[in-house]
Amino acid sequence: MPGMVEVDGSAGGGQILRTALTLSMLSGESVTVTDVRGDRPEPELKAQHQTAVAVAAAVCDAAVEGAELGSEAVEFDPGVPTGGDYEAEIGTAGSLTLLFDTLLPLATVLDEPLSLSATGGTDVKWSPPLSYYRRVKLPLLREHGLAATVEPERPGFYPAGGGHATLHLWPSSVSQLALDGGAPGSDGPQARIYSLASESLADADVADRQADAAERELSDLAVESVHREVTYAAATSPGSSLVVTLDGDGIVGGFDACGEKGKRAEAVASDAVADLRAFRETGAGVDEHLADQLLIFLALAGGRVVVPRLTDHVETNLAVLDEFGYDLSVEESNRSVVTIRK
Repeated sequence: MPGMVEVDGSAGGGQILRTALTLSMLSGESVTVTDVRGDRPEPELKAQHQTAVAVAAAVCDAAVEGAELGSEAVEFDPGVPTGGDYEAEIGTAGSLTLLFDTLLPLATVLDEPLSLSATGGTDVKWSPPLSYYRRVKLPLLREHGLAATVEPERPGFYPAGGGHATLHLWPSSVSQLALDGGAPGSDGPQARIYSLASESLADADVADRQADAAERELSDLAVESVHREVTYAAATSPGSSLVVTLDGDGIVGGFDACGEKGKRAEAVASDAVADLRAFRETGAGVDEHLADQLLIFLALAGGRVVVPRLTDHVETNLAVLDEFGYDLSVEESNRSVVTIRK
């Protein structure tokens, strides 16, 4: 009979709660997350985390306590995840991709298709932009058997949000991951550029300038850019984002930056390409953000993933997985990377 798992939420942010919800739905085990977001400047349950709890509860008909705004602890007792059409509105610029992450692994246990149509932030700080999700994470998981896609409809930037996108999942399974990386400094991978800005920034050519600057900096690194996509779209708040992907030679990575008031488009490009430059020197198989996002799939399917380093997000996700009984080994290497295996 499924038991109760207790997770200490004080060591990190909303990721601990989202991961706990996902693993609870996958395993059927009830979970209590205490001291939610305890180490954040503004702790406790915020709108985007409350939305994740509400969506998870709807999908598996869960009994929930502590789901109100400002709650310090959440108790979640799941039923069986069920397909169907669901809707959610964060009401702020809270991240849609992080909300989608809560449900994404459920494709491995669903009997029927599931869709979640949601409103919030699509391209905001501290979370994967929608282009990263669509161009890096989902293609990699589809290569390993996961049937999932995201349909973008409207971008949402900070502070108003108002973006809209739909996650589609189909019953599927995931094969073993083997993401070992290439040699440090390898010239093999190819880059692709995805630059987005609100229509209000079209006269200033913001999306074009982001892409132009990224191309110049990639050329300086002798990295071949094989695709460029520049988009202007209607949005409630002005904003921009840039995603530069890197794939081939055994690696998969995405590097992004968001525009903000007073920040030049060229600086946005420099931030994204600087992360790409640092990644290429590690020899890892995936970028450090994808590293923690893949851990649940590694736990479910097995395999190995070589990551640039043990970030706080990787360590907290490993800790939550351990609470649910998943045993992942961590091996540090002399080439400044970490291999995580099951």
